[in-house]
Amino acid sequence: MSAITFSYEADKGEIILDNIDDFSDYLKTVKNSSESTVTSYCRDLRNFQTYIKKSGGNEIEKTNRTNIISYIYSLQKNKRASSTVSRNIASLRAYFSYLMSKGIITENPALGLETPHVEKKVPEILSLSNIELLINQPDTSGVKGIRDKAMLEVSYATGMRVTELINIMVEDVNLDLEYIVCGSKEKSRVIPLGSKAVEALKTYMTKSRKQLVGDSGENALFVNCSGSAMTRQGFWKIIKSYAKKANIKGDITPHTLRHSFAAHLIENGCDIQSVQEMLGHSDISTTQIYAKSNRGRLKDVYAKTHPRA
Repeated sequence: MSAITFSYEADKGEIILDNIDDFSDYLKTVKNSSESTVTSYCRDLRNFQTYIKKSGGNEIEKTNRTNIISYIYSLQKNKRASSTVSRNIASLRAYFSYLMSKGIITENPALGLETPHVEKKVPEILSLSNIELLINQPDTSGVKGIRDKAMLEVSYATGMRVTELINIMVEDVNLDLEYIVCGSKEKSRVIPLGSKAVEALKTYMTKSRKQLVGDSGENALFVNCSGSAMTRQGFWKIIKSYAKKANIKGDITPHTLRHSFAAHLIENGCDIQSVQEMLGHSDISTTQIYAKSNRGRLKDVYAKTHPRA
């Protein structure tokens, strides 16, 4: 990864780009940001660095608020999506805010920049029947199938991000009290486990995990066939293969189970604040998209069933 950081020249009021490693670590360990967020923010900063270089900057480039506005304008001129432009602004704003907290700069040059309106799309959501179909695909006569079913059950039962799921340790699970601890030491949350997930986990822990781990001493809850911690790509492939086997149409990913978890909770009467807490959303507006999805479903049901609709 190429490096970018910003330091401050008080006499010129400029910010100098150099290295983003510390910021990346800060997002992961302090803000508990998802891997996709960290990757996106770092990519945005690298793109910004490239823009500054093309604008005539030297090896150590200097930038200010005018440069940032010019960069945002270039994104819009190149017809980048509103969501992309908004995220770039968020990336820069977050980075400068971090530098202020470290005392490196005294002002955030990205603060107050107008962001384009982004229409939040309703995420892909599986029906309850398709959820059942997907989860029942693994062949539980073998250790791999038992593990896969447990991962699918826990993913849908908790709505965890894929990175959170593969980072769960054995000690994070309490099967007696039926809950799981998710997140980092700095920012964790407790999520209830349903009876199906508890049952699948008990079977996995007693009949599958020990055989997969062997004598490796691995402490990750979910492991691959080599006995090492499951990877994002590994679980991604698991879901893709079972979705294909079940003939479920659409782009089914680990995040589809997270979306479905939230939508089904709200559909069945769970309050939005509780869903927000279980999902780990810092902003409730992110969670409200699922309520919007449910309103659309209710409207369709009303139109089809009410005699005077």
